[in-house]
Amino acid sequence: MNQSFSPSDLGAHAAADDLFTPVDPAAFNAVSPPIFQTSLFTYDSYEAMEDVFAGRARNFIYSRGDNPTVREFELLVARLEGAEDGRAFSSGTAAITSTILSLVEAGDRVVAVRHLYNDVYRLLVKLLGRLGVTVDFVDPSDHDEVRKTLPGAKLLYLENPSSFIFELQDIVALSAMAKEAGVTTIIDNSWATPLFQKPIEHGVDIVIHAASKYLGGHSDTVAGVVVGSKEAIAKINSTSYPYVGAKLSPFEAWLLLRGMRTLRVRLKEHERSGLLLADRLKQHPDIARVRHPAFQDHPGRATLSGYAGLFAFDLTPDIDVARFVNALRETRLGVSWGGPETLVVPAKVALQIPDRMTTFIRFGVSEQTIRFAVGLEEPELLWSDLQQALHAAKR
Repeated sequence: MNQSFSPSDLGAHAAADDLFTPVDPAAFNAVSPPIFQTSLFTYDSYEAMEDVFAGRARNFIYSRGDNPTVREFELLVARLEGAEDGRAFSSGTAAITSTILSLVEAGDRVVAVRHLYNDVYRLLVKLLGRLGVTVDFVDPSDHDEVRKTLPGAKLLYLENPSSFIFELQDIVALSAMAKEAGVTTIIDNSWATPLFQKPIEHGVDIVIHAASKYLGGHSDTVAGVVVGSKEAIAKINSTSYPYVGAKLSPFEAWLLLRGMRTLRVRLKEHERSGLLLADRLKQHPDIARVRHPAFQDHPGRATLSGYAGLFAFDLTPDIDVARFVNALRETRLGVSWGGPETLVVPAKVALQIPDRMTTFIRFGVSEQTIRFAVGLEEPELLWSDLQQALHAAKR
């Protein structure tokens, strides 16, 4: 566990912010930040309003753009990631889409790792393809291939580890290659969070989180956030954010601030239970493979200071996927992750998507693969549940 953060680092408090008039979340000695549940902000005079609109002064105008509660969340994530600024969105996909749209235009090319999140894959192939942007997918472990593909590209999109099968990437080497080629790097850091991986320290330009996951931690909000240099965030603010309308609400920002106050202790529990269960599954005769970053001898482990509770395992051919999932009693069947409940997603379900626009089909994922999101339940209870379900699913 990264010990460079103290509990106070994760608490919401007034941050140094030269963009807006400071707001003190601790007014009246409140221990929780207030929710500024307002759609707009007024001015005392024509002159004050003109100064803001003319760019001579900065202040809040309209909550589709900026809001004090949302701003507190943006600055908290930026501070934890070692970034200069941030922008929050109504979902992780909105953050990814707005960021990419701020960087590319017709005729540009994107390089992306294979096995990335399926909705990002569809964004790159379906939507950006219609806009005249091409994409090359690469095996991130083949550095020769990456080096040959980067020249002339606009951006390199990374995940460490990658979605569903948890391939590790050497983000130090990959970001260095990108810089040499003049390519901007983006990474989805939702799995590791800023406590287990700080990509900016390793050369990555822009970091994105699906804040719905571990940052929120309670399965009660959908949100996204992107952090980076002031220049990068300013470009997002001027080219895409105002027009896609994917703003984060003040109430959801407050839920995220609440969730992040317990991020450190929650991650320690997710890590402990995840490693325990992954190790036991690795030794079970009905498990063909456990796809956990802790078990991979790869340079990509060097930037991780801990392990989240999300990984995957492959059932042996004599285990029926549907029967296994249906036999689970303490583990639920559902998408997303990062909350207190333990969840599974069978790859076999995603392989049934009608338009076949998935990384599972394009790059190959076994229908015996199960994504396992370990929650905060007692791990021995979860282990008993897995054992009885495996026994019940024998063909």
